[in-house]
Amino acid sequence: MKQLILWSLVLLCFNSCSAQKNKKPNFIIIFTDDQGYQDLGCFGSPNIKTPNIDQMASEGIKFTNFYAQTVCGPSRAALLTGSYPMRNARNDNGDTPHPKLALSEVTIAEVLKPVGYKTGMIGKWDLAGHNPEKFNPDLLPMHQGFDESFFTPGSNDARVHLIRGNHLVERNADMSTLTKRYTDEAIRFIEKNKKEPFFLYLAHTMPHTKLAVSDAYRGKSEGGLYGDVIEEIDDNVGRILEHLKQKGLDENTYVIFTSDNGPWWIKKDHGGHAEPLRGAKTSAWEGGFRVPAIIRAPGKVPAGKTSENIVATIDLLPTIAKIARAEVPKDRVIDGLDISNIIHGKSTALDRPFFYYQHHILRAVRKGKWKLHLAHEPDPTSIVYKKWPVHSAPKDRVLFFKPMLYNLEKDIAETTDVANENPEVVSELMELLAWAKEDIGVYKNRGKNARPLGNEPYFTPNNIVPLKEKK
Repeated sequence: MKQLILWSLVLLCFNSCSAQKNKKPNFIIIFTDDQGYQDLGCFGSPNIKTPNIDQMASEGIKFTNFYAQTVCGPSRAALLTGSYPMRNARNDNGDTPHPKLALSEVTIAEVLKPVGYKTGMIGKWDLAGHNPEKFNPDLLPMHQGFDESFFTPGSNDARVHLIRGNHLVERNADMSTLTKRYTDEAIRFIEKNKKEPFFLYLAHTMPHTKLAVSDAYRGKSEGGLYGDVIEEIDDNVGRILEHLKQKGLDENTYVIFTSDNGPWWIKKDHGGHAEPLRGAKTSAWEGGFRVPAIIRAPGKVPAGKTSENIVATIDLLPTIAKIARAEVPKDRVIDGLDISNIIHGKSTALDRPFFYYQHHILRAVRKGKWKLHLAHEPDPTSIVYKKWPVHSAPKDRVLFFKPMLYNLEKDIAETTDVANENPEVVSELMELLAWAKEDIGVYKNRGKNARPLGNEPYFTPNNIVPLKEKK
């Protein structure tokens, strides 16, 4: 009898494992807010300990040339649509940096739903309006392909209101509880949908200011309050990874960890670190765009690898679609590339340009080791000129009066202009920039393959109507 029970258990385990292997893979994107390039142990932090994310890197692939966008809203638009934000369709007039993403845009969630995926969004949305008091409820996650959502509609500059689906559940939430609460919700979503393929987009509010950390982590890190916040995030990443292991989902789940942009340049211990890169959030220096990134999927992604390829958040939509055997939209230009071969260790070479847009202003292009900054054309009416410079160190607020070329292999900190010594490189990169201006757009000129702007912006004044408050 005991032998029969034992064999039954073995068969049950075998069938369960086989079912997981035959099921479409799951995807979890963990997207932190304003976490700098250096702010992980595996990316060189001298005083912030991140053992769980470091282990992710040792068990997966680490990207050292991974690009997001330079501020919150555009970065989320790029991630979810696979396109440069300047190309996205918007439900506003395009003057504000944070896009109200039009429903005509197709998100990763909408790509995956037709092939059987359950989709969840947790954390910071920021695609219906940046102000938590003024946003368009028609543009929230449930209208962009997500089956379940628990989120704050905008930023945590001053306060956070929490919404589940289309019901307000809490005003002025305690920000020190958010990292754990978001992770609790993530684990609940995984548990609920473990028998079906799922896509979870977990966009942490932290370490965007206002910084907040729970009592258990306060004063724990050698990196000050900012370090406390990162170490709490790390422990909660560990909780998700452990839950995947316990539920037998580990080898069938791609976990992607990255940040939405570089760190705030803030005094004391409230800002992050982008060393050895120059610049910070809002800038077109490397420190504004280049972020830490790790992808882990045991048995699928080779362990302990580092890729120096130029890749970006815009690549995640076509890559996830390829792995999930889903269709990428064919009625629009998708700027991202399928990097599944790189992730799976089958290819190590990728030749592509990356364009640096500072909101609607095209600032620079990188191709290979070369990065060319355009000369500045000051526009006193633009928020980029009126407000953004204060978010950079004084030495990084310089204006360029001619194109400036940097060799990022030799000069990662962008200190020495080598344009005069490399005129042919400057010419090649200027041609790429001219193409981007025409195809994607620049300033108020939408590119020929950019999607349209809306002309009827909608705001809910001073409250969250028509959302119904629900305990």
